[in-house]
Amino acid sequence: MSKPTPPSTTTKILLAVTGASGQIYAARLAQLINEYAQTDTSPTPTGSAVPALHLEMVFTDTAKIVWQDELNHTTTLQNTNNQQTPYPLPTNTIDNNSYYHPYASGSNAADIMIIAPCTMGTIGRIASGATTDLISRAADVMLKERRTLVIVPRENPLNLIHLRNLTTLAQAGAIIAPASPSFYTHPQNLEELIDTFARRILNIAGIPIPQPRFE
Repeated sequence: MSKPTPPSTTTKILLAVTGASGQIYAARLAQLINEYAQTDTSPTPTGSAVPALHLEMVFTDTAKIVWQDELNHTTTLQNTNNQQTPYPLPTNTIDNNSYYHPYASGSNAADIMIIAPCTMGTIGRIASGATTDLISRAADVMLKERRTLVIVPRENPLNLIHLRNLTTLAQAGAIIAPASPSFYTHPQNLEELIDTFARRILNIAGIPIPQPRFE
């Protein structure tokens, strides 16, 4: 049985993870969304409020393997407070082989979908309209319903097929945000570099999470 959809006042976010290298991006995105979702949602003196967020994650089978390889329980990174940050594989995730989740239907589409990292195979399937799993179907739904779809490709170099598929998706309404961290914030470690990029992706998706200023 599929999970009930959250109230309409909640921003529904689907974070899809495929088998590309760069699983740390997905891990940090999930952390930030969950942290932000726990922020006080009561109105501020200016009348604004932090929107309620509901995150669900879906993995391809290969993504689960690559996550464990890159971010297994014995591997940690230093966060900005010089504390060890573990990234265990999430357990309460959506079955990628099921089409019975609400996000597979246009009448129950997510508000925001982020695919990070995204393989070129996944990009090719979405660009061709070949929905072979829940991730590609949900992405197809996002495009047809004109919802926010952010794709974070992780490949280098790109061949002509890759470029044409990315162009097709951009023309269809997807936001293509390559895994290209910035260095102008002068990150002091890998964690700060990843954090800045993850926050940038969330801003692109329409989630106004603040950007840190590293010295």
